[in-house]
Amino acid sequence: MPSTDLLLTFNAGSSTVKIGVFSIDGAEARHIGKGAIDLRAEPLSLGLVKGSQTFDMPLMAEVTNDLHGVIDEAFALLADHFDMAAAVAAGHRVVHGGERFTSAIALDDAAIDGIEALIPLAPLHQPQALRFIRALRHLKPHLVQAASFDTAFHATQDDLVRRLAIPRSLHQEGVKRYGFHGLSYKFIAGELKRKAPQAAKAVVAHLGSGASLCALEEGVSRDCSMGFSTLDGIPMATRPGWLDPGVILHLAGDRKRSLGEIEDLLYHRSGLLGVSGISADTRDLLKDGRPEARQAIDLFTLRIAGEIGRMAVTLGGLDAVVFTAGIGEHQPEIRAGVAKRLSWLGLSIDEKANAVNGFTISTGESRIAAHVIATDEEQVIADEALSVLGAR
Repeated sequence: MPSTDLLLTFNAGSSTVKIGVFSIDGAEARHIGKGAIDLRAEPLSLGLVKGSQTFDMPLMAEVTNDLHGVIDEAFALLADHFDMAAAVAAGHRVVHGGERFTSAIALDDAAIDGIEALIPLAPLHQPQALRFIRALRHLKPHLVQAASFDTAFHATQDDLVRRLAIPRSLHQEGVKRYGFHGLSYKFIAGELKRKAPQAAKAVVAHLGSGASLCALEEGVSRDCSMGFSTLDGIPMATRPGWLDPGVILHLAGDRKRSLGEIEDLLYHRSGLLGVSGISADTRDLLKDGRPEARQAIDLFTLRIAGEIGRMAVTLGGLDAVVFTAGIGEHQPEIRAGVAKRLSWLGLSIDEKANAVNGFTISTGESRIAAHVIATDEEQVIADEALSVLGAR
């Protein structure tokens, strides 16, 4: 591919999409711009960052099931800042790869059908990725497309770690722990190797609206707090994390809740929002003086610290803790709250370094290092897409 060619990435969440613009320089993808669209917003807009410049451009299109209008208009707005005629490829984040997709792939009809078959395992995120894949196929058929899977990075985990204590037949049918946020963890693993190679055994806390932790050994995934679904693990903005399955039986049985009602409860009304009854956003909760807000924050940090302790068992030791994603990178109070609960492990935080989101936020006397590293899922998507499509 010529150096002037562009590669686009689409990182679709349940209601938002991040768009990356990359120039292809030989075998490397270089980030030259990034945008975001919140599909829930009224009115819609495309927020764009290009170098030191930021733009907020209104979108007139309505959000339809096929997203054709939104994608078409977004491309037109991007063309005001980039040579979109030079776009030759697109890479997509797909949350669930199941057992079939354990590495990035080029997208053809069979692959898209395989991704669609996994919708029951990721009912919020999988359909969104498919909407963007299909919209691009329809509107920009000349673009070759690739998919990167969040679950693929965790395929290195031992069978014992991935197993649930259920009948073996169900495990063999694919009911097992998969782990998520793999693209983020892959990026952090690379950054750790480059910046802190001595951190052979590390637990990475990807803390955002969706949140999880991953145990890394020499950059390889050994455990993850999320399991069969993105509901598992630590509490999140609106998802509960670990939950006694007896609660589901109680709601479906004694309380006569429908499957749809339970699904809505678990995905949209639990987590920090459910505990506080105030907000799903840790920034709001940290500013709020009510005890319910404080309790939600305390539960969040308690569960994070607890998972770090559990993963230290999986790793057989712990050299470092890494904080990443929106909350992990930008909220010193959350990091300090987690660290305080891990003081028994010998973790102590440098308050000044923590306050400015420094790379190393642990003290020199700390037995465990603590780092803050900005993640970049779009870069991983671009690199994997270039690797897959460049070989065609």
